[in-house]
Amino acid sequence: MRASERNRAWIVVVLLFMFMVINFADKAVIGIAAVPIMQELQLGPRQFGLVGSSFFLLFAVSSVATGFLVNRVQTRWVLLAMGFIWALTQFSMIGAVGFETLVACRIALGIGEGPATPVALHSAYKWFPNELRTLPTAVIVQGGAIGVLVALPLLNWIIVRWTWHWAFGSLGLVGLVWCALWFVFGREGALDTGSAKDAAQSSLRVGYVQFLLSPTILACWAASFGANWALSLALSWQGAYLVKGLGLAQSSIGFLGALPAGGSAVAMLGTGWYSQRLLSRGVSSRVARGILGGLGVVLGGAALVMLPYVPGIPVKIALTTLAVALPSAIYVIGNAVVGEITPAAQRGALLAIGAAVASSAGLLAPYIMGSVIESATTPLDGFNTGFFMCGVIMLVGGAIAIAFVNPEREAKWSSRRIQPLTAST
Repeated sequence: MRASERNRAWIVVVLLFMFMVINFADKAVIGIAAVPIMQELQLGPRQFGLVGSSFFLLFAVSSVATGFLVNRVQTRWVLLAMGFIWALTQFSMIGAVGFETLVACRIALGIGEGPATPVALHSAYKWFPNELRTLPTAVIVQGGAIGVLVALPLLNWIIVRWTWHWAFGSLGLVGLVWCALWFVFGREGALDTGSAKDAAQSSLRVGYVQFLLSPTILACWAASFGANWALSLALSWQGAYLVKGLGLAQSSIGFLGALPAGGSAVAMLGTGWYSQRLLSRGVSSRVARGILGGLGVVLGGAALVMLPYVPGIPVKIALTTLAVALPSAIYVIGNAVVGEITPAAQRGALLAIGAAVASSAGLLAPYIMGSVIESATTPLDGFNTGFFMCGVIMLVGGAIAIAFVNPEREAKWSSRRIQPLTAST
C-alpha cells in the first residue's frame, strides 16, 4: 500500500472510529438516564426493560437488509444516511415525552444503528488486506467503548444539570457534526485490492446456506451472542444497578458507569494488537483469533457467575466491569474471522447477519432483567439473579468458540465450494 493510500485509509478509520463513538453513546444514554426516566414517566422495572429491549426490535432486520444493500451500494452513502437518522431520532427526545414516544424513538434509533458495526467494518476492509485488518478492526470497534467512556460522565453531568432530555439532544448535535465531516472526508476504498488473494475473492462467492452451516461462523456468533447479552444489560441497566442496586447517588455514577467501557477499550485494542502479533509470527488463526476471543467471553461469564457471592460494592463493580470488558475481544476477533473466510462480494451480508444474531441477545436481555428485578424481593437480589443468568450464557458461548472456531479449516472448506460471481448469483 502506497503512503498516500495508507493515509487515506487511516483517515477513514478515524472517521469510522468517531462513528462508533457516537453509535455507542446513543445506545448508552438510556442506561445512565434510567432512574430519572423511570421517575419522570413513572415506569416500573418491567416497563423500562421493555424500553431497553425495544431498541433491538428491528435492529437485526435492519442489519441484515443493509448488509445485503452494501454489497451493491457504496458504504460511503449508507453511512451518511445512518448518521442523519441517528441525529434526527435523538432530537425527538427534547421536550415532553411519553412512554410510547420513548419506545418509538428507541425502535427508530435501533433501525438506524443496527447495521453500524458491519457496515463500518465492511467500509474499512475495502482499504486493508486480510493480514492487516485486525488492528483497524480493533480501532473501529473499540470506538464504542471510548464512546461510552467519554460520553457517560459528560451525559450524566448534563442530566443532573439540565435533565435527561438535553442529554439526548446533545447527541443529536454531535451526530450532525459527524455527518458533515464524513461528507467532506469519507471515501470508498478500492474493493479488496489489498492482496492477490482478496482481489481473486472479490469475484467469487459461496452459497449462504453453506456459511450458515459453518462451525467457525456459528461458534463466533454464539460467543458474540453471550457478549452482547452482557453489553445490552450494561447499556440499559448499569445506571439503575448502581443507584437502585448498590445505593449510589445519581450524581456519582457517571464515571463508575463508564468503567466497563474503559476496560473494553483496553481489552479490544490489546486483543487486536496481540492477535495480529501472533498471526505475524505464524501462529494459527485458530489460536490467535478463535481461542483468544472465546477465552475472553468465558472469563467475563465467570465474573458474573461469581457476582452474587462476593461482598462489598467495590468488588461488585469490579466484576461487572470485567464482565463487559473481557468479552469485548470477540467483537474484534469474530468480525476478523468472518472477514478472513468470506468472499469479498458476500462479506457485508455475512457481517450483518452475524450482527443480527448477536444483537438478538439485546432484544431479550433488558426485558428479562426487568422482569427478574420486578419479581425479586429486593432490587439487588433481582440484579444478582439476572447477572448470574447472563454469566451462564456467556460461559456456554465462549466455550463453543474455543472448541469450534477454526478459520484455517473453514478456508479450505469454503474454497471447495466457491463459484464465480455472475449476474445470476
